[in-house]
Amino acid sequence: VTQHRPGEPLQTAAEELSRRRQFLREHAAPFSAFLTDSFGRQHSYLRISLTEKCNLRCQYCMPEEGVPLTPKADLLTTEEILTLARLFVREGIDKIRLTGGEPLIRPDVVDIVARLHQLEGLRTIGITTNGINLARLLPQLQKAGLSAINISLDTLVPAKFEFIVRRKGFHKVMEGIHKAIELGYSPVKVNCVVMRGLNEDELLDFVALTEGLPLDVRFIEYMPFDGNRWNFKKMVSYKEMLDTLRQQWPELEKLPEEESSTAKAFKIPGFRGQLSFITSMSEHFCGTCNRLRITADGNLKVCLFGNSEVSLRDHLRAGASEEELRRVIGAAVGRKKRQHAGMFSIA
Repeated sequence: VTQHRPGEPLQTAAEELSRRRQFLREHAAPFSAFLTDSFGRQHSYLRISLTEKCNLRCQYCMPEEGVPLTPKADLLTTEEILTLARLFVREGIDKIRLTGGEPLIRPDVVDIVARLHQLEGLRTIGITTNGINLARLLPQLQKAGLSAINISLDTLVPAKFEFIVRRKGFHKVMEGIHKAIELGYSPVKVNCVVMRGLNEDELLDFVALTEGLPLDVRFIEYMPFDGNRWNFKKMVSYKEMLDTLRQQWPELEKLPEEESSTAKAFKIPGFRGQLSFITSMSEHFCGTCNRLRITADGNLKVCLFGNSEVSLRDHLRAGASEEELRRVIGAAVGRKKRQHAGMFSIA
């Protein structure tokens, strides 16, 4: 970041743009120019939401009665999902993660994985699930080509699980985790949103699971957004979590960070698994962001926190050629900002 010194002329927007274009010319090839933004970030990871529906009603995510759903006709069809995936993979996307809502309630999820698996150049197909339907579907998903699994689980106490998600199903989730381990997924990622007064007393229990199981337990900083205001009292920061764990396991060691990873990984020597922190609140990771998102109704989001979206669905349905779609995608990626709004102004 260059700081402006008094007396120096301010750089014009045009100079800034030409500097970035120069950077792209030198660094972007052979990676797709369409998927490289003006800060040189190469987007190789696409998250596709398969549905807005969910079979749980987690307190911090949805009201008890659920949320208004988009009419089915406005959601992407399976063919549209695959058309877009094909185009993105051709441009350099090598990892696709299927999300939701809860992706495993989409009836043709196994078929979608199988057809994605046929795309040349796609190295990883992952899924983020609440685990309720996982044990039942995983053998078929694995045969179809599913290579990575993230399971959301915020507590190890069955009664508390029911309170948080407003549904039964704790044992099904645990069964799903064990099924994934049994089928050879390693690591099986477990996503845990840490909330003060609810589950921060379970940090040690979650980490203890990694002693004998090949899990990567990922503690996610809670974004304390109640209704329409920030409530920081419920947020437990990464530093605070780390202090708690270090008191119990002073030998906790930091693992090298993978490029463009959102997680800071640690390991306790001798344990089979590991633990990570996703510091979405205290330290953003925008500088290495390599991900794009397609919502269930076909909008491309270049930033989780950005509210500018472009409807790929509308372009597809209007008969846009592949070249036109590329142009629309490239323009959206090009508009991506350096970082999301400051945490205090996102609200």
